[in-house]
Amino acid sequence: MRYLSMIRIDEKNSRAPSEQLMADMGKLIEEMTRNGVLINTAGLRPTAEGVRVRLRGGKLSTTDGPFTETKEVIGGYAVFEAKSKAEAIELTKRFLRVHGDGWDLECEVRQLDGPEFGCQATR
Repeated sequence: MRYLSMIRIDEKNSRAPSEQLMADMGKLIEEMTRNGVLINTAGLRPTAEGVRVRLRGGKLSTTDGPFTETKEVIGGYAVFEAKSKAEAIELTKRFLRVHGDGWDLECEVRQLDGPEFGCQATR
């Protein structure tokens, strides 16, 4: 089963990761990828560079970032291949632990639904 782990951050109060954190995260990513449990992971660029696209009442609209009304935003994600939700939670905890004590982070873990290898859209 595949799970999406989304890390939530307070963009206004977040800080840049240290070189040590990036090195430790690189080792963890390498290990998890080699073990076949990490499918994909990435950090997200700031909301100031993003756009929200909304469909409401049949009408599409776009809003450029930053999204000031939102306190917490998704700052990154990881897609795991796990045997259970419990295993996906443990993998997520490993990602959080590597940050150390100076961070205030939260992840949402949800099972992916649908085809195993992404969406097969037809036109």
